[in-house]
Amino acid sequence: MDRKEKAAKVLDILEKEFPNPRAALEFKNPLELLIATILSAQATDRLVNKITVGLFKKYRTARDYAESATLEGDISSINFYRSKAKNIKACCQRLVDEFGGKVPDTLEELTTLPGVGRKTANIVLGNAFGKDALAVDTHVKRVSQRLGLTDSDDPDKIEADLTAVIPSKRWTKTTHLFILHGRKTCKAINPDCEHCPIQTYSIYYKEVFSKKRR
Repeated sequence: MDRKEKAAKVLDILEKEFPNPRAALEFKNPLELLIATILSAQATDRLVNKITVGLFKKYRTARDYAESATLEGDISSINFYRSKAKNIKACCQRLVDEFGGKVPDTLEELTTLPGVGRKTANIVLGNAFGKDALAVDTHVKRVSQRLGLTDSDDPDKIEADLTAVIPSKRWTKTTHLFILHGRKTCKAINPDCEHCPIQTYSIYYKEVFSKKRR
């Protein structure tokens, strides 16, 4: 079975497992999602959502973030808050200076913003703008590797491998499905391979888990 066929079968199964996949980060507009995604680096979505409840009431525009003197304190309960505050302020200053305070809706423009890589850009494109975009986070990386849909450790190469075998109309949903599957079943430590709905297509199940049971 080639990768394209495997990916299609896996996604069909995961869509039944998770019929209404969506982003876990809470937001109402592209700016809010951009800020939340920057905050989410090496932090749980639950913690980010807890912080942004108050943050999004206080900061309404890119200029609000860029000119804030209290942003560090406002996000101090999250890890790496100093560097995240620095990135958010620089990012929003660029939005003000070059994009009229608006979040751009292309990958090329988004990735020119400080603190914004392809993963963050694709999350914003797929969820805030409704564009076809596949974001590679730790869950997507792990699930893709265990399925044998990629041989790479590099997120950009993994994105290229996945988008080459998955139709563009499924890219955004693929991100959600792989994240949900990674959190529920295909965990980094002690994955629940025995109850995995896509174990038939998993290289990890065949080569690693099955040997552990012998």
